[in-house]
Amino acid sequence: MPVGIFRVCLVVITAIVNHPLLFPKENGTVPENAEEIIQKMKEREESLRLEQLRLEQEIADQEAAQKALEKAVEVVEESKEEKVQWDMWTALSMVIFLLIELWRQDFQEGNLQDTGGEEDDMAVLGKAFKGVAFPDKAVLASFYEKRILGTTGDMARMREMVEGFADDLLEALRSVCNRDADMEVEDCMGVGSMYENWRVRKPFVCDLIVPFAPPEPYCFRSQTWCSGNSFPPDEQGYGTIKVCRADEDVTGCICDKTKLGEDMLCLLHSQANTTRPSSEMEDLLCFKNTQYLDADQVMKWFQIAVTKAWNRISHKYEFDLSFSLLDSPGALKIKFRSGKSVAFNLTPVVQYENSDVYFISHFPRRGLATDLPSSTHWFLTFAVYERRFIQLVSKMLPANGCHVSCLQILSFLHGKQCSLTGPSGLTNYHLKTVMLHLLQARPSQDWAPEKLEARLQDMLKFLEKCLHEKKLYHFFIGNGKIPAELGFPIVFQRAEPLNLFRPFVLHRDVYRKTVDTFHEMLRNMSALISEYTVHIPLAHTNGIHKESL
Repeated sequence: MPVGIFRVCLVVITAIVNHPLLFPKENGTVPENAEEIIQKMKEREESLRLEQLRLEQEIADQEAAQKALEKAVEVVEESKEEKVQWDMWTALSMVIFLLIELWRQDFQEGNLQDTGGEEDDMAVLGKAFKGVAFPDKAVLASFYEKRILGTTGDMARMREMVEGFADDLLEALRSVCNRDADMEVEDCMGVGSMYENWRVRKPFVCDLIVPFAPPEPYCFRSQTWCSGNSFPPDEQGYGTIKVCRADEDVTGCICDKTKLGEDMLCLLHSQANTTRPSSEMEDLLCFKNTQYLDADQVMKWFQIAVTKAWNRISHKYEFDLSFSLLDSPGALKIKFRSGKSVAFNLTPVVQYENSDVYFISHFPRRGLATDLPSSTHWFLTFAVYERRFIQLVSKMLPANGCHVSCLQILSFLHGKQCSLTGPSGLTNYHLKTVMLHLLQARPSQDWAPEKLEARLQDMLKFLEKCLHEKKLYHFFIGNGKIPAELGFPIVFQRAEPLNLFRPFVLHRDVYRKTVDTFHEMLRNMSALISEYTVHIPLAHTNGIHKESL
């Protein structure tokens, strides 16, 4: 209670002391600038209010930007998650697709290339064979004896005559050439159907290849599509030939493979050694301003050299010699005074390393023929190994094996059909490739002469399936089963298989025409064979069937 009274008293005293009337001198006047102070306070208040609004707006903008940034981050994270998921599904889909494609190719290659086993394991008869009357054994035997066997003696005589004349012509060619500046020509070799004894259609044409080499001190260094560098698909099967000095080590120095800077100099090869006059390289038959051998230049040189050689020896012969075809520069024709003529091809080639694979300047091609990528690209021919393989396998087959007979009959039928309906995408080389695959796949006893009919059907079935799949692989390229006795270069065995029917994928009109011609040949097969077959009594035919049963 006393405390409360004391507090009240203290408050009263304080109020009295601070009352304005008690001290009039000190607090009795009001400042003269009160209105100015009030105005400044209002202005200050207004500025503070505006500043507050500005800060609130900035805070709002920052919050909005923060929200937008957070939203963008969420969108990016979501897109990343979706992209990761999409990439995962894409990669998984690609892996599945590649596995399916590899399995399909392996499966088809196994069916196409490894066709051994029973006859039922061959390509299944397609629609093209339905309703086709296939000639029996007796008709085929009579047809072969009447139409084909008679040509064997003519081929042998023609080969002997052409080879003798070609040797004489090349000897004269060497004599007219400058040994120090011109190419060195070697002996010719016979290749193709005339030397594999299966050509049936006239006129007979001998194919001879002539290897040549550059004069000293130069040499050829070749590069193929399977040598490690990437080649476009349309250049597979081709290669290039570089003319170098024999003392150059183009494989041991990187200056020939890598573009050096302007301020860099190769200490092994000076500018004087690497740069040669353009005229010198052109004299070596190279493409303009390059060191690569030009096929067109080679053929021009060869034609001029052959013409000079013929002028030197023409007085010894009683016939004329001329170039017969413009699109085949090596095609020659012998014209006798009696009016008869003999055609043969004499084509310069370059040896691939130390093998019997050759770069050929111009290759006679029809059907699926395509232009060379350039005149510095040379086609590779395996004709020598093909001839050796047929000779090697023939020794392992029963006497008078029917492999050549099948190829001759098929070649005859296809040629006759093309003469009726026009050219086809198929060539005799495709037919020979089919025979080579079957020779490797089937046991030797399956090629006995009495199995001619069955093997001919096998070839037709195999060819039908290859046409359907648009795949016929080159026999040597990518084939790891080549007999070691042939000494075939391993680099080509390890290469990817080369599809000879690849142009069918690119040219559908040619493919359709080829398939139609093949089907028409099957339908006309009996009629074509009967036209050249001696009449066989029905009783004799039945007797043959009973003996075979």
